[in-house]
Amino acid sequence: MYDVVVIGAGPVGENVADRAVRGGLSVAIVESELVGGECSYWACMPSKALLRSASALRAARQLPGAREAVTGTLDVAAVLGRRDEFTSHWKDDGQVEWLESAGIDLVRGHGRVAGDRVVEVSHESGEVTTLTARHAVVIATGTAALLPDIPGLREAEPWTSREATSVKDIPARLAILGGGVVGVEMATAYASLGSSVTLLARGGLLGQAEPFAGELVSAALRESGVDVRTSVQVQSVERSGAVVRISLGDGETVEAEEVLVAVGRTPRTGDVGLETVGLKPGDWLEVDDTLRVSAVPEGWLYAAGDVNHRALLTHQGKYQARAAGDVIAARAQGEPVQDGPWGAHVATADHRAVPQVVFTDPEVASVGLTAAAAEQAGYRVRAVDYEVGSVAGASLHADGYQGRARMVVDEDRKVLLGFTIVGPDVAELLHAATIAIVGEVPLARLWHAVPSYPTISEVWLRLLEAYGKLE
Repeated sequence: MYDVVVIGAGPVGENVADRAVRGGLSVAIVESELVGGECSYWACMPSKALLRSASALRAARQLPGAREAVTGTLDVAAVLGRRDEFTSHWKDDGQVEWLESAGIDLVRGHGRVAGDRVVEVSHESGEVTTLTARHAVVIATGTAALLPDIPGLREAEPWTSREATSVKDIPARLAILGGGVVGVEMATAYASLGSSVTLLARGGLLGQAEPFAGELVSAALRESGVDVRTSVQVQSVERSGAVVRISLGDGETVEAEEVLVAVGRTPRTGDVGLETVGLKPGDWLEVDDTLRVSAVPEGWLYAAGDVNHRALLTHQGKYQARAAGDVIAARAQGEPVQDGPWGAHVATADHRAVPQVVFTDPEVASVGLTAAAAEQAGYRVRAVDYEVGSVAGASLHADGYQGRARMVVDEDRKVLLGFTIVGPDVAELLHAATIAIVGEVPLARLWHAVPSYPTISEVWLRLLEAYGKLE
């Protein structure tokens, strides 16, 4: 028997377990694949490793002096080798050692809830181990790629993000279905790795971001040679030998050696025993702000990370995990629960300040609400834009620097609700905006946060100047 049983040893499950152990509880974590999960082996880490080398090369070619020193092309084998190092060659020995050092017991196998505080683990041998939790069971099984119901798609053996990030041989032609984060990042990566890429999107690109973000990324992708087609419908997919043929609603056909499906995610809850506690297998798990599953009134079942659909990002899942692990420990030991907004035991930022970086070229860094989302939420808002290339630090950073920044202001409280910046190497600027939004820093106080000159951060001063005199 353990105090807590966690199903899923990705970064979210690991962090729940760690915080619970730090809080004085005993924890077992159950994993059927690799300890470290999707982010470590098939998502965040390998995708950024695939993108970074080409990004550095592009940056060098934008600067006189450095440009002349670049005499070769991208070494694809070296890029893939570096990717393999970051995934530990798809071995989890290091992650397992960390669990042991943290005092967390690992149980290999497929975990399923089997009743009140009970988890059954099926092993490859066919044996079943039963684990009982004194206080809580946490589901942290994440998501899988969504495959839409397109005739012939499944039979064509499409790639998902897993195959795209673990590839050994770069296809001559790659078709990508989906204009979201995975779609545009992989279009960026594979174009730099030598593929002829066609990106097919039902709408525009990066539809959840400020409109100018998708426009700037689309223009950059086209400039890099990607065939970007927006507002298109895929009618059917057929694989014939080594070629995949994609039929579109306008009558055209796209051919490629591989097709990557990047149209969304679906929760990994189809086989985790939800039916034993009155829930529907395959559904997202709705939780309160302390990550308790709302439909289980006894309060012992938690769900953290992508599986609860609050914010499908690794860093937000880890943030939720810290809150969940801490609150489970507090409840187990009869300590006060800080469950008000911004309390230690809640994930308030999921609603108000979710940061995200899209590692395309240019990068898209955003946090909080877009102008449209803020208006829909009932705020009286004003959006203020500034061309980042007009900042001295940006023009020094790269010749011909192009980008745009926007701050979304709550006109009643004079605080930021959202911030988006698009441009080369803007990812590291985002945390300043995240702090301003989480801290609800008044614009009048932001005037006193003086950006260093000449840096791209001077865009903050220019945005405040563009906003004008405070009433």
